[in-house]
Amino acid sequence: MPESAPLHNWAGNIGFSPARFEAPATLDEARAVVAGAGRLRVLGSGHSFNTIAASDDVMLSLAGMEPFAELDILKGTVRAAGWLTYAALSAAVHRAGFALHNMASLPHISVAGSIATGTHGSGDRNGNLGSAVAAVEFIGPDGELRTVRRGEEDFAGSVVHLGALGVVHSVTLDLLSAFEMRQYVYDGLGLDAVLAHFDELTGAAYSTSLFTPWGADPEFQFWVKQRTADQTHPFPPSNRYGAPLADGPRHPVPGVDPQACTVQQGQTGPWHERLPHFKPEFTPSSGDELQSEYLIDRADATAALEALAGIGERIAPVLRICEVRTMAADGLWLSPAYGRDTVGLHFTWIGDHGAVAPVTAVLEAALEPFAPRPHWGKLFSIPMNEVRSRYPRMDDFVQLRARVDPEEKFVNAFSAPIFAAPES
Repeated sequence: MPESAPLHNWAGNIGFSPARFEAPATLDEARAVVAGAGRLRVLGSGHSFNTIAASDDVMLSLAGMEPFAELDILKGTVRAAGWLTYAALSAAVHRAGFALHNMASLPHISVAGSIATGTHGSGDRNGNLGSAVAAVEFIGPDGELRTVRRGEEDFAGSVVHLGALGVVHSVTLDLLSAFEMRQYVYDGLGLDAVLAHFDELTGAAYSTSLFTPWGADPEFQFWVKQRTADQTHPFPPSNRYGAPLADGPRHPVPGVDPQACTVQQGQTGPWHERLPHFKPEFTPSSGDELQSEYLIDRADATAALEALAGIGERIAPVLRICEVRTMAADGLWLSPAYGRDTVGLHFTWIGDHGAVAPVTAVLEAALEPFAPRPHWGKLFSIPMNEVRSRYPRMDDFVQLRARVDPEEKFVNAFSAPIFAAPES
């Protein structure tokens, strides 16, 4: 990409103006760029909605380097280039007879960027994407390679790292045996049913999602992703708490053509073609949207949903869709699911920041009693000192970052307030 080309994120709401943009073709070239930079950040697939990737000095893309995915069948792991998309990695893994434990809604996102920001899929017993990491290989500030492995002292602080510990060259992920899945969608699930049966709904399958546009009388689509090996009956229930099976394929956003969505209506297919909501060969959206996500303790899920219902008419005019997903607790220091089973409340907004910002302020006030942890790569206005206080191991991470990058090569304007010493 020439230096004169405009740089922006996928949605177009964030523009980047680095002094220099670098796209090395080899690892040695990448190491030289990192070693020679004053400040540096990595631009991955661009699926972030804030300035977490921004740099006023050097921005680096590894997308021009030769990708790789090296399987270790004996260990049941894959060592993959950090810049690979989940679409590319999952297809390679599946061809070898293996599976990843989970995928996010979009398979278009890069492996390294997704893990670094605590991105997740869904499922009561499934950890976020970073919970599958067995090792991370960084290019450090001096250009040298440094690998951190599970079981080592710094590992739990090095997986979800916000780009602050170096440039990820590779990640090693745990694998499962390949499996097949079926996906079903239910229409018109009422709020009362969701509140009364939340645990039954989210525990109904390997991965589930609830979608609603909110409004005065909200209804939900209920998406169920079932492993065929776990389906004890040949047919799914035709009705769940008053919601019938959909009579055709659905898009999460009402009225949108579902051709970009993964196959539904109980057709059996491989895991990587059912776990995401969208097919890799389609652009899932025009990009004219903004996104926020708030992650709360599962114990607060129904109270938080009731709070959102109370402002549903305020949310709806600027909302495309809200998704509710679950994930298991983990021990990764900066993971939004650290130390607690977690529910994610995800909001896809219209692309008008001026209209959306006042609504997110109201939403954050409604969720404040539940101390939400915002997704690191999406829009939020919760003060950074408050965000910092919601991570019990934040001070440990700050010390780790200072050891690994004492000259603060990988700090930027977004992350500096997170790592600053709290005011006494």
